[in-house]
Amino acid sequence: MPSTIHSNPLSAPQFRIPFDRIVAADVEPAIAALLEETRKNLEALAAGPADRNFQNTMQVLDELTERLDYAMGVVRHLESVATYPELRAALNAVQPKTSAFYSGIPLHAGLWQAIQGYASTPDAGALAGERRRFLSKTVENFRRHGADLDPAGKKRLEAIDVELTQVTTKFGENVLDSTNAFELLITDEKDLVGLPPTAVASARESAARKQKEGWRFTLQAPDYFAVMTYLDNPGIRRQMYEAYSVRAAAEPWDNRPLVGRILELRKEKAQLLGFRDFADLVLEDRMAHTGARALEFLEDLKGKTERRFREEKRELAEFRRSIEGANAPELDAWDVGYYAEKQRASLYAFDEEALRPYFPMERVVAGLFDLVNRLYGIRVTEQAGVPAWDPEVHFYEVHDQDGLCLGAFYADWYPRDNKRGGAWMDALITGGPTPGGFRPHLGLICGNLTPPVGGKPALLTHREVETIFHEFGHLLHHLLSRVEVRTLAGTNVAWDFVELPSQIMENWCWEREALDLFARHWETGAPLPDELFQKMKRARTFRAANAQMRQLGFGFIDLQLHVRYTPDADGDAVAYTRRLLQEFSPAPLPPQHAMIAAFTHLLASPVGYGAGYYSYKWAEVLDADAFTRFRDQGIFSREVGGAFRGHILSQGDSEDPAELYRRFMGRDPDPTALLVRSGLA
Repeated sequence: MPSTIHSNPLSAPQFRIPFDRIVAADVEPAIAALLEETRKNLEALAAGPADRNFQNTMQVLDELTERLDYAMGVVRHLESVATYPELRAALNAVQPKTSAFYSGIPLHAGLWQAIQGYASTPDAGALAGERRRFLSKTVENFRRHGADLDPAGKKRLEAIDVELTQVTTKFGENVLDSTNAFELLITDEKDLVGLPPTAVASARESAARKQKEGWRFTLQAPDYFAVMTYLDNPGIRRQMYEAYSVRAAAEPWDNRPLVGRILELRKEKAQLLGFRDFADLVLEDRMAHTGARALEFLEDLKGKTERRFREEKRELAEFRRSIEGANAPELDAWDVGYYAEKQRASLYAFDEEALRPYFPMERVVAGLFDLVNRLYGIRVTEQAGVPAWDPEVHFYEVHDQDGLCLGAFYADWYPRDNKRGGAWMDALITGGPTPGGFRPHLGLICGNLTPPVGGKPALLTHREVETIFHEFGHLLHHLLSRVEVRTLAGTNVAWDFVELPSQIMENWCWEREALDLFARHWETGAPLPDELFQKMKRARTFRAANAQMRQLGFGFIDLQLHVRYTPDADGDAVAYTRRLLQEFSPAPLPPQHAMIAAFTHLLASPVGYGAGYYSYKWAEVLDADAFTRFRDQGIFSREVGGAFRGHILSQGDSEDPAELYRRFMGRDPDPTALLVRSGLA
């Protein structure tokens, strides 16, 4: 029986979210009531007092959607990690209404008039610091979202935003469903030759869970990358590659029509708002500012990478011929990872699988917590008995050195059929100042990492360790925020700056002193042998140009789709992006390759990383440069850690990110650090 709003677990923010009580039937009544409440509050704010000040105008605006944000955030999260048909249907039912409401806020004439009225008062003129920034960004944001449009324009903009929400949500659902629809069942053990024991054991357990004989492989990251990197059988590698590269590109989960529609809607929205294209719209408030500047940044890195990229391709082809003879065939796309791993093993006598025994999940997490304690003086402790969406989810509290609770977070590490792929961090509650201190923050961290198999703990690859550190960096940005204005707090920063706190954390995964905190053999407790560490370090820049070109390729197709692509001139978007990606690929892409149909970063939300995928590389320049201060003054330096916490992690978007960076480093970023770290200088 559907719950009433009075007992509905979504009706008000709760720090210990009752995930064990939230059901699909709660969603529609809760969101309907919260929408009605928020609309009333919006009208009251627009009508407002004659004597406006920051508290009765801007502060009320900042808090206006807090309860609705919370409820929708919880529902979207549950649909990502514990989906079922009724929950998906409920989310799809409320998405258009909430999207229309959010889109309508900057279009509300009375509210826009109230904000402009306040902006002209002496009180507003006297604002300083983050309050002044909040007012100026609000005015800019309202204009950028259509506040100055005529009634017909506002109506069309609202319709675009509702449709964008619907089609991008469907895009993400199709990717999840098409990924889950694939399985490869191997029944002949000879077809497993080359796979590491961990992958074989995991595939055996996967089959057993489905009451099947043999070894079951899915398109989830641990399975897919194990097959593409280690499996000797090229036919099976090809089968996995081709299945992965055409996800969501055929009925009943065909995203190809949705790609075109999303791009069409984004372009129309940008031009309706007076921008040349969608890239200029979304980047105006980011560090790059324009699509042209972002493309220029990628072109510069591409030019500095291409020569080494060509050399690496030639070296890999020569390596294959050295072991298979002069008549060895050209490399296919499903061969590259396999032969590259063999080449790395040959050059450095290094097999990444040899690291797994030294990265048991629990030790890695404990070492991460030890590291942030040393750097930032914070203490992370697990709390038992907190309800979550799955029994394997952990809950942690974070306290400052004086015992103050800064926040808490959930951690969900392993793949499930009802959970989307990838790794991510999200905010559930953003805290803020109270008369007695500061309300704590609440967040989450999710991954799809190698699960425990065969009675052993989860033994991770080094890349998976980097993933944990990366997402925890985002979480620190949220949990350590000390910004008064909620919508400027934590990770609510320019998207080409948001990856700095996450990507810088990956650097400690390559430092001997940091690895000694957690890289210990799961059975003996022995530290990572120095010989293995040195091999790992030497192999770090192996095929670095290929890795960089891969990321640059994704950035290029993103910007080209949002800046230059026109269906009439360029044809089908899938074929168009395949042609563009070929320039960045180490092997010919097959004619059916359709990765854009599953590129959720770009197309599974109304904005997401659309026109912003370059941000990863932009922030990589920042993180490589910023880490030089830790490297030079001590990787555990509390002084440098305190400066990074004070100038970056705690500041959110309270100041221009370029100024925050200069304050930490004492200068503008130097892009040379990234090229040096990658071995491309």
